[in-house]
Amino acid sequence: MLTQGRKNGTTRQRTKDTIDDTQGWRNRRNRLNNADPRGKRIGTWRRPRVRQEAHGHGSDSWNTSRNLEGSALPRTDRGDCQRVQARAWKRHGGKNPSEEDQVAAKKLTIALAGNANVGKSVIFNHLTGLHQHIGNWPGKTVEKAEGTLYFEGYLIDIIDLPGIYSLSTFSLEELVSREYIAFDRPDLVINVVDASVLERNLFFTLQLMELEVPMVLALNQVDIATKKGIEVDSQRLAEILGVPVVPTVAVKGNGVYGLLEKAVETIEKGEVKPARITYGKEIEERIEKLVNLVEESKFKYPARWTAIKLLEGDEEIEKQIREKTPEILETTKKLATEIEKVHGHTCETVVASERYETARCIAIQVQKIQPHTKQTITERIHELTTKSVSGYLIMAGVLLLVFWSIFAFGGFVSSYFGSLLYGLEPIFTAVFGEGLVKELLWGGVMEGVIASVTIAIPYIVPFYLALYLLEDSGYLSRIAYLMDAVMHKIGLHGKAFIPVMLAFGCNVPACLACKIMETERERLLAIFVVTLVPCAAVTVVVLGLVGKHVGFGWVLMLYLVNLVIVMMLGRFAFKAFPGEPTGLIMEMSEYRVPHLKTALTQTSFRLGEYIKMALPLIIVSSLAIKAADIFGLLGPIVQAMSPLTVTWLGLRPEMGIALFFGVIRKELTLIMLATLLGSNLAVLMPVQMVVFTLVVMLYIPCVATIATLVKEIGWKKALLITVFEILFALLVGGVTFRILSLLGLP
Repeated sequence: MLTQGRKNGTTRQRTKDTIDDTQGWRNRRNRLNNADPRGKRIGTWRRPRVRQEAHGHGSDSWNTSRNLEGSALPRTDRGDCQRVQARAWKRHGGKNPSEEDQVAAKKLTIALAGNANVGKSVIFNHLTGLHQHIGNWPGKTVEKAEGTLYFEGYLIDIIDLPGIYSLSTFSLEELVSREYIAFDRPDLVINVVDASVLERNLFFTLQLMELEVPMVLALNQVDIATKKGIEVDSQRLAEILGVPVVPTVAVKGNGVYGLLEKAVETIEKGEVKPARITYGKEIEERIEKLVNLVEESKFKYPARWTAIKLLEGDEEIEKQIREKTPEILETTKKLATEIEKVHGHTCETVVASERYETARCIAIQVQKIQPHTKQTITERIHELTTKSVSGYLIMAGVLLLVFWSIFAFGGFVSSYFGSLLYGLEPIFTAVFGEGLVKELLWGGVMEGVIASVTIAIPYIVPFYLALYLLEDSGYLSRIAYLMDAVMHKIGLHGKAFIPVMLAFGCNVPACLACKIMETERERLLAIFVVTLVPCAAVTVVVLGLVGKHVGFGWVLMLYLVNLVIVMMLGRFAFKAFPGEPTGLIMEMSEYRVPHLKTALTQTSFRLGEYIKMALPLIIVSSLAIKAADIFGLLGPIVQAMSPLTVTWLGLRPEMGIALFFGVIRKELTLIMLATLLGSNLAVLMPVQMVVFTLVVMLYIPCVATIATLVKEIGWKKALLITVFEILFALLVGGVTFRILSLLGLP
């Protein structure tokens, strides 16, 4: 039984029940065995050489698995890549295609569709490289990735659709994907499937075929399938489905060039329709009756696909049909009841079971499985990392190692670049003298730049690198599985731990990632929890202030206190929003060696994003504070905030300004401290460092997060969360100061 999701609190289930009509199944199997070859047979699979022919434009945005470098060939394959480049440019007289060529080129649109974790986005990045734009679909919060490349006289737009498992309306991602395929009608859809779990992926493939779109199937991860003892006959698969099939290993770039060639060739030949997959006789008869009615109504979706969706009880299709031709729904209800009487199950379950059985039948015909009795290394690792005892010990060790590595690397790099950059001050003095200009340029601009380079960047880079390596290895989903029981304590399941882990990098994408939660209640609760998680900017403050000047033990203590507070507040929110959490249903991808080049490229994108977004704010803020200091404007501000910062929190007066600027970006708190107090922050008492850092960890992350909250849950709920977290942080900070002072710590 595979649970497809929840909508309005009702769990939709897909079952693989045995079809009662044995004769119907026998006929269907015979039809598949004798399927006419409709697609062009694939030749011997060679190892193609990827050529990145991208001459487009786009902006860089964060994405956990998208932003890869265009050519992912190993260094040893650079010569091959250059030969393919020469071959591709031969049509242009051996020259790089010019902008005029691109303008004159015929434009094509290709969409990538498939399940999550099949390598779809890796193929997208191989094809588009840095020439891509990450935004949102119009009027939706679903991410849209679009890139361009120039290939064989065509300017091709590549659209990376969200990873989904069906074309129903269980999620916004599924609705967006099917509307794009049905209405925008791309020239071709590349369906990326995982060769190691072919049967499961074919369930989605069959639905794409029902939409009657031109397709090419990318049989990805054939290397993993081979390791599992699975051999897939791509030629036979192409004959049955009626679409070209190209084996690929996306992470190595194998087959990607051939996939693009086959896609363009398919478009040029006009091979637009895949084979028609039929169901049992009792279902086909009723589908045909609905097809005739839908065709008469001139409905916007393909008639056969619409008829099948009506029998499945698709709520969105029913709503649109009701507005156009409501009498069709009455006929649908009658026909669905007839099917239910024959099979003894709901019509939705019967149709899904038929599709699953069809996928199973195809998989049996095209793959050979060599059973292995010896447990593989990845299976042993999976067993160790998911057991109740060893799993938690390994998880604790991995997370401790990650934070210790960040601390060690960040401290070394910060110290090195600090000494190097502060050595430039005499040069500024020699050029600008000791006047106002030098004070503004050095104390305002350069101090901000130096603070970013020495305080923020050394900790951001290793954090994102570690996060992407954990994700690419497949271990992140195991952590979610282990944390399921813990997350249930606050009314969530283990899947919520994924946005929590993302929040350690940035709270904004973490809030957006909460869309994976099935209900509005769980989504709101998850968003509240992730706003309490210290992001990478907070990690900068924790490690750059407490870690550097107080000790690594106090860093661990702060994170432990933060964890306890998150659990307590999450439990409080769970009680405030009554309801039972849903069970955890998610797919654990195969363990694999992380692709270091991919992780480094993703980290570089995040670093570039930080530099573009944060550095201007840091410089402007630093310059504003320095100017205010020079012209005597800081005194009144410090005086106004002193009852809160000095009396209640026990901080120095200047630290209130740093807290104020921290609402813009959290790392600005540390940078502003360096600007206000000088580079030597050791003038602060250890207890002040701990209290200051704890307040920074707890109060609302930043204005970008607040804006995201408004967009996702509305301004009222966003305001409530913001005010609550600020007041709670100040309360905890004051109490902590008094407890530590009483105990004489640290």
